[in-house]
Amino acid sequence: MKKLLIIRFSALGDIAMTVPVIYDLASQYPDLHITMLSREMAKPLFELLPDNVHFFPADLKGRHKGFFGLNRLINDIHYENYDCVADFHNVLRSFVTRINCQMLGQRIAVIDKGRKGKRALTRQKNKVFVQQATSFERYAKVLEQLGFTVKPQFTKLDYSSFCETQKATDETWIGIAPFAKHPAKVYPMEKMEEVIKALSQRADTSIFLFGGGEEEKRKIAELCTKYPNAQPAQSQYGLKGELALMSQLDVMLSMDSANMHLASLVGTRVVSIWGGTHPYAGFLGWNQKENDCLQVDLPCRPCSVYGNKTCFRGDYACLNGIEPNQIITKLEQS
Repeated sequence: MKKLLIIRFSALGDIAMTVPVIYDLASQYPDLHITMLSREMAKPLFELLPDNVHFFPADLKGRHKGFFGLNRLINDIHYENYDCVADFHNVLRSFVTRINCQMLGQRIAVIDKGRKGKRALTRQKNKVFVQQATSFERYAKVLEQLGFTVKPQFTKLDYSSFCETQKATDETWIGIAPFAKHPAKVYPMEKMEEVIKALSQRADTSIFLFGGGEEEKRKIAELCTKYPNAQPAQSQYGLKGELALMSQLDVMLSMDSANMHLASLVGTRVVSIWGGTHPYAGFLGWNQKENDCLQVDLPCRPCSVYGNKTCFRGDYACLNGIEPNQIITKLEQS
């Protein structure tokens, strides 16, 4: 049995985008032993994959932190046992990890991030407004270089065994994930509150608010106090419980953030809001539709790939130009 090591650290949303590709790889190559090396927080995403997928958690804040920690990580994964390595990340940490395997003569393939095309898409002048390859396509290309051609067949993961409550047939459940890491990806909270207020007044409608950080949880608690039909999307099962809840939603409203990708993994429709970023950069959720992407056409958009640049106009017109009633109308569409 051949053994393949796949490396992807980074943020939860980026890791979530590997799941459909790895699921198909494992299903179509059942004799391939696959180890996913990633951050420990992402482990629940891989627990429902075929039995030939194994997860190795990297403790990047503890045992595997820093240079010496990286050396421990390399030894802990027993790098000498793999036949080939797929680097889905291509950063210094993954480079050092894969280079040890390469010195043993193992086959190596590295992701092409398409930086040139993304720079042309996001520059201020003379943009080249062309759809870039998606992350799913880029991951599949890495595997193809190693001899594993993968057909995209993934549909969704089933976390129903972690459901704590069941939706009644006459109820409408709407998830809202109003937060993101960077301001250029966050819809103004005062406008988002208008959306929550309007939706929470509807009969037989429950609003579930998703957020992880302490400040996000504080804001969610405030909103739930003001709007009785709104409640925090928390679960005793952690991420698996949240995924189970997402699977029961009629629709999820999300920024260009991890929750868009998490909802996509359980087959839930996502209405996504895009500000400084754009789906053309290749980060739209699995099987999501561009028609469900709410965005304003501006000559400055997109201004960055990841939303980590400050608005050079200073007014975030890309987000402020989206009105609450537009969001509500889109959510109502099937």
